Amino acid sequence: MTVPDVLISEVGPRDGLQSVKATMPTADKLRWIDALYKAGIREIEVASFVPARLLPQMADAAEVVRHAVTLPGLSVMALVPNRKGAEAALAAGVHKLTMPVSASAAHSLANVRKTREEMVEEVRAISELRRDIAPQVRLEAGISTAFGCTLQGEVPEDEVIWLAAQCVAAGADESGLSDTVGYANPAQVRRLFKRLRAELGDKAGAAHMHNTRGLGLANCLAAYEEGVRTFDSSLGGLGGCPYAPGASGNVVTEDLVFMFEAMGVRTGIDIDQLIAARAPLIAGLPGEPVYGMTPEAGLPKGFVQGFQGAAHV
Repeated sequence: MTVPDVLISEVGPRDGLQSVKATMPTADKLRWIDALYKAGIREIEVASFVPARLLPQMADAAEVVRHAVTLPGLSVMALVPNRKGAEAALAAGVHKLTMPVSASAAHSLANVRKTREEMVEEVRAISELRRDIAPQVRLEAGISTAFGCTLQGEVPEDEVIWLAAQCVAAGADESGLSDTVGYANPAQVRRLFKRLRAELGDKAGAAHMHNTRGLGLANCLAAYEEGVRTFDSSLGGLGGCPYAPGASGNVVTEDLVFMFEAMGVRTGIDIDQLIAARAPLIAGLPGEPVYGMTPEAGLPKGFVQGFQGAAHV
């Protein structure tokens, strides 16, 4: 079996579903996850463990995790904002925890009602928890609003790198950068990921880009050119942070996979099957708009995955 050159981490079942008003029925969620898996996706953020009164879309998180972990070779990931959420996620059997740690002081208070320093202590507490009861589970601290914030405006780059380093020192296995509100540009992405990799080495984590201003793919390519090999995206471009005004649209998984495959960068994902995975998403959220240029335009005539030229490094 050929090892992919990049890991596409699908975040639609969590980041996508928590951003829409409708709640997808559990059975539709499971069909959607199965379809993503059939397409070759091997890491999926399936839920967030938060109070149902805050995000009723995630009330079935444990049930969704219990189904997802039955799929062989799938890394099942869940977002947890605090120790209580981590306890529930670990009990459900997740393989990876991801924590949102905002580089913007204003967004941190709005999103999780804690300061950045308090969130670093949450990382430490959750790291100790998983060490004691589930040491095989990985922990990622995603630095949200790393490229700017709709509440605060500019976020100093020194603070972004400092916070990522603090999270790793507190026990996170890796720390990536998230463009929560779609402010990033390719030059900024290159600069920050270069600094992150210099600071953290192999503990520098994923690129989580939004397409709010149409730069999502360009920013992913910039991150790839700086050595990033894990990319978050959402089928149909579904998603956005409910506590960050204007934070619409994750990078479209279908377009991201097409870009890499067209470059000769192997994703391990079948594009036709990936486009087919839109059907259970649309069925589970009737009337919700989905996006993507590749599904709309179709694949170029003669396009064969894995034979589009040498990988760009």
